[in-house]
Amino acid sequence: MFIGIDVGGTYTDAVLTDGKKIIGKKKFLTRHDDLLSSLLGALDAVLAGQDTARICRVVLSTTLVTNIIAEKKYPPVALILAPGPGLNPAEYRYDTLTKVVAGAVDYRGREIVPVNPAEIKGAGQEIKNQNYDRAAVVGKFSSRNNKQEIFIKDTLAQAFPDLQVEMGHQVAGQLNYPRRIATTMLNAATKDVFAGFVRSVQDSLQARNITAPVFILKADGGTIPLNSARQAPVETIFSGPAASTMGALCLSPRDQSSVVVDIGGTTTDLALILCGEPLLASKGARVQEYLTHVRSFAVKSVPLGGDSRVIVCEGKVEILPERSGRPYCWGGAGATPTDALRYLGQVDVGDQKRAAEIMAQVARETGMTPGEAAEMIVEKASLIIVRAIEDVFREWEEEPAYRVWQITRNVKFRPDNIVGVGGAANGLIPEVARLLGCRAIIPEHAEVANALGAAVARPTVTVNLRIDTEQGYYATAEDGSTGAVPTGGSFTEAQAVRLAEEKLYDLAEKMRVREFVERIEVVRSEVFNLVRGWTAAGKIFDINLQTPRDILCYLGKGESADEEK
Repeated sequence: MFIGIDVGGTYTDAVLTDGKKIIGKKKFLTRHDDLLSSLLGALDAVLAGQDTARICRVVLSTTLVTNIIAEKKYPPVALILAPGPGLNPAEYRYDTLTKVVAGAVDYRGREIVPVNPAEIKGAGQEIKNQNYDRAAVVGKFSSRNNKQEIFIKDTLAQAFPDLQVEMGHQVAGQLNYPRRIATTMLNAATKDVFAGFVRSVQDSLQARNITAPVFILKADGGTIPLNSARQAPVETIFSGPAASTMGALCLSPRDQSSVVVDIGGTTTDLALILCGEPLLASKGARVQEYLTHVRSFAVKSVPLGGDSRVIVCEGKVEILPERSGRPYCWGGAGATPTDALRYLGQVDVGDQKRAAEIMAQVARETGMTPGEAAEMIVEKASLIIVRAIEDVFREWEEEPAYRVWQITRNVKFRPDNIVGVGGAANGLIPEVARLLGCRAIIPEHAEVANALGAAVARPTVTVNLRIDTEQGYYATAEDGSTGAVPTGGSFTEAQAVRLAEEKLYDLAEKMRVREFVERIEVVRSEVFNLVRGWTAAGKIFDINLQTPRDILCYLGKGESADEEK
C-alpha cells in the first residue's frame, strides 16, 4: 500500500491506496504553527484499522519550504562569490552580506585565477563579526570544476568550524550564475528547519511502526528519498502544485491535453498537461523575487480560493485576492465562495443554515435574492479563473516544450479538458469549462487529488555530465564526482552517453531508488570539437540524462461533469 500526504495552505490531505483504488482518505485543517501535527492527524485518520506492515511507500508534499521563503522566516545567509572576470561585482546585488573574492574557473573548467586563502579567512572573519552563522560559496563555472569551492569551504571550516557552508556546485549543476547563487542561498537558509521537520517525521513514523521508505515530492513531479531531500530542501518548493498535477494525471484520461485547475482554500493553481505530459518550466522556478535553478512544472498560482474574502462594494459583489479565514458556514466572520457553493448545494461542507444566513446578508446589500447572490459569487469566481487561464496561456506559449508540441502538430492548442481538483471543484469547474468551450472533468476523489498525486509519483534521477577529452577528465554536477577519460578525439558521443548512464545508475544506488529506474531519457547531448592549429585536439561533451517523470499507476480515466449529471 502507498500513503500520500499533502500539507496545503488550508487543508492537509492524506490517502491510502493499493495502486488500484483508494482505501482511505482524509482532509484535515492545516495548523500553520504546527505542520507536523496536521500531517500526523491526517496520517492517523487513514491508518485507522490498517496493518502498517503492508505499507511499502510514504510520499509527502509540503508547503514548509515555500512558506519559509514567502514569509522570510529564515536565518540570514552571507554570500562568498568568486565570479572571476566579466560582470562588474557591484552588479551582484543581494539583500545580504556579500563578499566577492579572488578565484576563477573558465567555461571549460580550467583554473585561471587562484584563490587567496588570506582573503577567504578575512571574509570569514567579517561574516562572523556580523553574526552570520551560515554562508553560501558560489563560483562561476563551479559545476565544471568544483575545486575552488571545496578549497574555500575547507579553509573556512578550519578557521571557523561553527560556520555552516553551502557550496553552489552541490545545489545546481546548470549554468546561469545568478540563478545558482539564489538557489544556493535559499538552500542554505532552509536546511536546518527542513532537517528538523525530517527528523520529526521519521520519529513519528517509527513510533507508528511504519518502516517503509519515505519520499518527498519535488517541484518537477518526481520524488526523492526524504533523507536525500535534507541536502536539497529547495527542491521541494511548489511541491503542492506538482502534487495536484500528478493527481490529475492519475485520475484523468490518458494521453489527452488538459488544463489542471486545483482550487484550494487560499489559491487556485493552474498547470498544463500536453498529450499526457505535464509542461515543465524551461528556466527553473521563480520564488518570490528570486530566480532559481529548481526544476519545476510551468504552474501559475491565482489568489482565489474557497476561503477568499467576498465583499459588497456600492451594491456589487467583489471577490478580493486575500483569504478571509474560515468560511462563514464553518464559523468564520464573513462571506466566501465556499459559503455560496454550500448554499447552492454544490459542496457538502460546513453548516447549511449559516451559509443561508450569510447569503441573505449579501442579498440585502445587493438587492438580490440569496440564490441570485450565491450564483453571482460563483460566476465571478469562475470568471477570475477563466481570465487567469487565458493569461497564463500567453506565458505557456513561451515555453520550449509547448512550442515543440505546437510545431510538430501545426495546430493552435486548445485543451480537451478542464480537470478540476480541490474542494471547490464541483461548484466552479463546470462553469469554467463552459466559458472556455472545453469538457469539464471532476474525477472521483478530486478533493484529495494532491495527496494521491504524491502517493503515485515515481522517483526521478537526473545527471549532468561534462567531459573534456583534451584535458582528459569528466565532472558530474549532481555529486561533484570527477574522473579520467581518454584524451584526444577518439572518445565518441555514444561512449559519453554510456558514461552518463553509469553515473545515473550510481546516483540512483546512493539515493536507494535503483529499482525505479526503468527508462532513461537523453534530455541534451551536445558535442564541441576542439581544434588547435589545424589539428583536432579533443572534444567537449555536455550530456544531460534523466528518468522520466511518471506515475506508478492510474486509478481512473476521469469522468465528464456533464456525464455525472
